[in-house]
Amino acid sequence: MITKANRRQNIRYRIRKKISGTAQKPRLSVFRSNSDIYLQLIDDTTGTTLAAASSRDKAIAGQKVNKSEKSKLTGAALAAKATALGITTCVFDRSGYLYHGRVKATADGAREGGLQF
Repeated sequence: MITKANRRQNIRYRIRKKISGTAQKPRLSVFRSNSDIYLQLIDDTTGTTLAAASSRDKAIAGQKVNKSEKSKLTGAALAAKATALGITTCVFDRSGYLYHGRVKATADGAREGGLQF
């Protein structure tokens, strides 16, 4: 029996076979829970997280907006942290989620913040 979680895991494996991040062009990984969204810029050659942002950060969690707007703000916050580190490009890893809704809002926020992918 294939559950929704198993299906997403298989999609994740298929995506991760094709993409990986480096120090110059890290992987922007998305995790979406029911209430929040978490982003990381990951260098896969060393296995380290270069920058991270989530909708639970005080600046974002305190705002009274819907989850899609929080996702967009989280993407912009990560882009600001990335530009402070001198990172301008990245590879987008949607982690098996459909490129729609909060995942798309996150990508749009990161693009508006200055990241290119």
